[in-house]
Amino acid sequence: QVQLVESGGGLVQAGGSLRLSCAASGRTVSRYNMGWFRQAPGKERESVAAINWSGSNTYYQDSVKGRFTISRDNAKNTVYLQMNSLKPEDTAVYYCAATSSGSYYPIAEALPYGYWGQGTQVTVSS
Repeated sequence: QVQLVESGGGLVQAGGSLRLSCAASGRTVSRYNMGWFRQAPGKERESVAAINWSGSNTYYQDSVKGRFTISRDNAKNTVYLQMNSLKPEDTAVYYCAATSSGSYYPIAEALPYGYWGQGTQVTVSS
């Protein structure tokens, strides 16, 4: 079993930055693909960014391209989401997810992910 714990969320003004971390435990995730998802009130969960097992290939939702960066440190069993130039529409609960599918390609869809964190709230004020 893999346990995922997100941290780094909070309240920030528009234009500010936050760095989310997702620490995995229970098993090494160095061969797992990882993803970040978010869900705003009244909206469906959506993929934000994803990274393949080696960190060589990434995916970003169009609305966050150029502002968000996903990365991973396999030695620390941790995945990060650096969020810059935050906008009020980025407000949501952000979830980290892991899949044992060690694909070369990042996985944007939620269905393949079998492990999820509890989420961390990100609130961007205007």
